[in-house]
Amino acid sequence: MIKPGTPAPTLDLPLTIGARYELSKQNPENFTLVVMYRGKHCPICKQQLQDLSSKLDEFTKRGINVVAVSMDSEERAMVVHKEWDTGDVPLAYNMSEEKAREWGLFISEAREGSEEPAVFSEPGMFLVRPNGDLYFESIQNAPFTRPPLDDLIKGIDFIMNNDYPTRGTLT
Repeated sequence: MIKPGTPAPTLDLPLTIGARYELSKQNPENFTLVVMYRGKHCPICKQQLQDLSSKLDEFTKRGINVVAVSMDSEERAMVVHKEWDTGDVPLAYNMSEEKAREWGLFISEAREGSEEPAVFSEPGMFLVRPNGDLYFESIQNAPFTRPPLDDLIKGIDFIMNNDYPTRGTLT
């Protein structure tokens, strides 16, 4: 777990569109939303990314940059890019296990007979301030019950309308 209010770990990863994603080079008005997903094998991730795509304009108009990140290989990530309806959500891939651990993500291994990769991260969602400090994190050890994006949007509105401080800093 990353202590809220401290610098978020770095991210420098390839994107499925042939570019690179560098968290340190983001310049959002308010936040960067980093959605860590399990990978191509996860139907709940597919639903989450499709929902994220449908709400991308809601985040953008609030001054929030968005990226979705997985430990998937390029081959697996390109399937997500081509076959899932993720619209304009940037898809970063090849996150290392070490980097996933830096972000505090839980790590799982493939179930026998599944389409899961040998090792992959469980989901997480993070809001990072423009200065690189972590504002919010939600980390799960299983794919179920992700934070609803509509609730996150309402929370972001509250944060911005009330200058709500980072919580959990005494952890």
